Amino acid sequence: EVQLVESGGGSVQAGGSLRLSCAASGNTYTSSCMGWFRQAPGKEREGIAAIFGAEGITRLAAGVQGRFTISQNNAENKVYLRMNSLNSEDTAMYYCAAYPIGMSCAKRVWTGRDSYPYWGQGTQVTVS
Repeated sequence: EVQLVESGGGSVQAGGSLRLSCAASGNTYTSSCMGWFRQAPGKEREGIAAIFGAEGITRLAAGVQGRFTISQNNAENKVYLRMNSLNSEDTAMYYCAAYPIGMSCAKRVWTGRDSYPYWGQGTQVTVS
C-alpha cells in the first residue's frame, strides 16, 4: 500500500516562501503521477501541481504558475512543492496524492481528486 507523508507547512508572511515535502513509500513516486492539492476553508480541494518523473512531465495550475515549482528527489524518495511570493489566498491545507502505481499523469485528469487513490494527511500553510 502506498503511504504519503507531507511536511514543511507553517505560517509565513505575505511575500514569503515555503517548501513542502512529500515522502512516499517504496519507489512509488518514480513510477506514478504525483500531485499536490490544496483546500482552503469552505472551498473545494483543488489540484495545483503534478509530476511524473518517468516522463519528465510537470503540470501547474494557472493560479500558481510562476510562483510554485514541483520537483522530485530520487535519492530521498520525495516530491517537493516550492512556493514563492505567497499571499493570503494560498492559505490552505496542502495534500500530496498519488496515481495508481505506474500510471502517467496524462492517463487521467491530473487536477481531479478522483484520479488519485492515495492521499497524505496534509500540512497546513497559513499566509498572513
